[in-house]
Amino acid sequence: MKKFLDLGMQPLANKYLTKRDLLDKKKEQFYHLEVGFDKKTKLVSILNTVSSKKMFDNNYPYKSSMSKTMNSSFKKLSEKIIKIFKPRLFLEIGSNDGSLLRNFNKKRAIGVEPCKNLAIITSKKGYKTYSEYWDLKLAKKIKSKYKKVDLIYSANTLSHIYNLDKVFRSITHVLSDEGILIIEEPSLLECLKRIAYDQFYNEHIYVFSLLAIKNLIKKYNLEVFNIEQLSTHGGSIRYFIKRNSNTKIKINNSVKRQLNKELTFKMDKFNTYINFKKKVELSKKKLVNLFNNIKKNNKKIIGYGSTAKSVTVLNYCKITREIIDFFVDTTPDKTKKYMPGTHIFIDKYNKNLLHKADYVFLGAWNFKEEIFKKEKNFIKEGGRFITHVPVPRII
Repeated sequence: MKKFLDLGMQPLANKYLTKRDLLDKKKEQFYHLEVGFDKKTKLVSILNTVSSKKMFDNNYPYKSSMSKTMNSSFKKLSEKIIKIFKPRLFLEIGSNDGSLLRNFNKKRAIGVEPCKNLAIITSKKGYKTYSEYWDLKLAKKIKSKYKKVDLIYSANTLSHIYNLDKVFRSITHVLSDEGILIIEEPSLLECLKRIAYDQFYNEHIYVFSLLAIKNLIKKYNLEVFNIEQLSTHGGSIRYFIKRNSNTKIKINNSVKRQLNKELTFKMDKFNTYINFKKKVELSKKKLVNLFNNIKKNNKKIIGYGSTAKSVTVLNYCKITREIIDFFVDTTPDKTKKYMPGTHIFIDKYNKNLLHKADYVFLGAWNFKEEIFKKEKNFIKEGGRFITHVPVPRII
């Protein structure tokens, strides 16, 4: 793995601090966020990983059900799965708070979620949820009880697991011969195009390309047969995967198209990532200058959406409370706390708070359409947003 990007010392992205935490300097853990490219496997990953137990504990704050965009996406996906694949048993790895599972029959859907606070929410909805890490031991437990699983789904979870071989070994153990695996992850191609360097943080060990996925799964006699492009999380790809032995399903042209896009963009060449690094450094310079020029004119800036992504941006660009007065967020587990690293206060979302600012930094830029629709009155009255993707600018 060869390094191409250095995003400096970073705090754990989803570890929001209480007022008491700020008094204890040992409470906050930092790590060196460096990103590398492996020429052989085509994997792009962070070079210094953090223990999963430190990242995914019993108080994990992100809940996918809080987003209308994600709820809509999951509803459409569940309808498609039920209509096309008709699974007798559906398994979700990384089921979060059950925002996808709730669209399935309770007797035919099970979840795996290591964060106990989220697993409890899903269990209360009536779905069998294993609050464990996905591994061969758990796969054997599920197989002994349910025999085989017809469809396994995992969204934005594979990138969180360091040992990918363990993941696929466990999946193939429990997946039926004609079973389908669907993986949904942020697109590395979109990340590179949009200069979205905030896709990298401690939980995102990997950001995948089709090139890398193909290399990963071939040793397990699996192959990608279809691909869907998604707008979620700043541009994602949904990979449909089957066993090689399943000849009933033909490989869709979308796979070839995506592969050609990635090769045309030269994602198999290290120099592409060096060029990305240069664009990231320029993006940082432009964003810092933009903020400084606004503050020189005594204007007030607040943040919208205290996301894990924004933690990377703020700490890399050294954006402090002197620049952004506070953030607003709708997630109860984040509000009245402080941003990791920069210690910017997070207030409970209130439309009136936006009107106290001259500019609003879009921390949740990947939900821009949803936010703009929600804040149409603020925009109509002259409210301005700041984004850093694909280039720092006022919108």
